[in-house]
Amino acid sequence: MKTNYDIIVAGAGPAGSMAARFAAEQGVSVLMLEKDRDIGYPVRCGEAVSKAGVEEFIPSDDKWIAARIRQFSLNSPDGTEVIVEFDDAGYVLERRIFDYELAKTAANAGAEILTRAYVNGLIIEDDKVAGIKYEFRGEQKELRSKIVIGADGVESRVGRWAGLKTHIHFRDMECCVQITANNINLNSNTLYFYFGEEYAPGGYFWIFPKGQNSANIGLGVSGMIGKKRSALSYLNNFMMNNYPDAPVLTSIAGGVPSTVTLDKISAPGIMLAGDAARQVNPLSGGGIASGMIGGSIAGRIAGESVKSNKPDHILTYDKAWHDRLGKRHETFERIKNGIYNFNDDKFNTIAHSFNKVPKSKRTLGRLFTTALLNQPSLLVDIAKVFII
Repeated sequence: MKTNYDIIVAGAGPAGSMAARFAAEQGVSVLMLEKDRDIGYPVRCGEAVSKAGVEEFIPSDDKWIAARIRQFSLNSPDGTEVIVEFDDAGYVLERRIFDYELAKTAANAGAEILTRAYVNGLIIEDDKVAGIKYEFRGEQKELRSKIVIGADGVESRVGRWAGLKTHIHFRDMECCVQITANNINLNSNTLYFYFGEEYAPGGYFWIFPKGQNSANIGLGVSGMIGKKRSALSYLNNFMMNNYPDAPVLTSIAGGVPSTVTLDKISAPGIMLAGDAARQVNPLSGGGIASGMIGGSIAGRIAGESVKSNKPDHILTYDKAWHDRLGKRHETFERIKNGIYNFNDDKFNTIAHSFNKVPKSKRTLGRLFTTALLNQPSLLVDIAKVFII
């Protein structure tokens, strides 16, 4: 290994791999570090993603597609089911394989990759990030670089070490828990969502099929709810009532930053991407596609900065992200705040009203319009996102 690189990426998830790839494609030297021994493990994700979000970066491949999704099943507290159909809406992934393949695209572009490399500090000179400190096989090491891209997840420390304000309010950190269970007999082309106090107050409960009668089953609730009652207790209650004998294959828990992007995601020598930058969709909590977009923008701009010898060029990253998705996420945040505080009666009323709409005319935009019919300001936001 060299001791100097143009760009070092901390974290080899979807955002990190895209950052490394889009930088390396410009011919600059790139190293991507991953703290775990295997890229793609452990999986902390519901694994659902839109087809368009994936195919912007990698062709669809059956080896990492667990299920192909063509409709949503939205379930209200009183048991009313609303079906919204799509044409090839998206996939439930095998993230272990998917992340591995994304990392291979970075390697094919010329990026070097090192696993079991635990980043534990930054080199800072003259108020500028100039490299990283890390532990590898029990030894403390340092590497210098012109730019560091922090893609080290929701618990990111890279941004904080660089002086960026990464704090997130407790109410905006979703407490999430999920299991993968077997002997779950569901329609394999459908994502199932449940709303209401019994399932996930202030959030939603999901069942995402993974084929062969297995499924990811979990929920997310706001930090304020999680303080009073654990997300795990809601999951246990659901499983006891619906699938008491289902074998559990995996269990995971963690936080999802369901809020808008950080105020600053770049500074001299440093950029943040993915969950580290809070680039998660605040309405759905999904971060795979948006993380890849954020990573690709960061990598491209970082590569341009190195090639043009203009260090300050990385500071254009904030605006580039905001123009591409950040502004849209601000709209999703307002819609989320308008919906997730509904009581059970409101969810039931929405389901009953929407079921009167012919299936051929059911869209997510129309669903949100039905939900927020008495909130004119949010109807404008819905129009911006789903219609215009």
